[in-house]
Amino acid sequence: MANLNTLTRKVSEYRRVLEQTTAYRKNWDDELEETITSELKRLAEAAELSATIEIREEIANLAAITLSLGNVESDLAQDVADGVTRQLIKHNGSLVYQQLFNGKVIVIIQYPFIENYGKPQPPKTIGIFRPEELRPPFFQRHLEELLTEITKWEDYDDDEPNQKIGFKFNFEQPDITDGATAKKKG
Repeated sequence: MANLNTLTRKVSEYRRVLEQTTAYRKNWDDELEETITSELKRLAEAAELSATIEIREEIANLAAITLSLGNVESDLAQDVADGVTRQLIKHNGSLVYQQLFNGKVIVIIQYPFIENYGKPQPPKTIGIFRPEELRPPFFQRHLEELLTEITKWEDYDDDEPNQKIGFKFNFEQPDITDGATAKKKG
């Protein structure tokens, strides 16, 4: 009979991970959801940051907590008919703590965006954490990182070469090839 030590170790590790997932999910329900919510509220109030916290629980064990900086009129208006304009809404960005399928928590930043003005920038992942890793100092760092990122977004200019916001990015036309000649993007 073949040596089953490696297979036995792998089965043992698999079982440990499954048990860990169950424990992480229980931790979210028992304390982590409340800890995240209360810490974000506390930090927002202490910093006088206008924000709302929303808990989404449509799917069991895939809950999310979102600290949203809200929506406002962008001061950009779209002509919809003769003499009729519609204000475009700006979503100010948010910080999201989302349970993953394995009970760990992904923390992401959703950048601000203006509806009907290009595509929203993809979210930035801050990290994936085990419940025991998410302690009060981390929440402040995550909120500080959110504010750093959205401040860069709001203060966009060409001093930051890798930023992809603005008319040229959002409304670029594709290259049009005309025989051997290609027109350059705006």
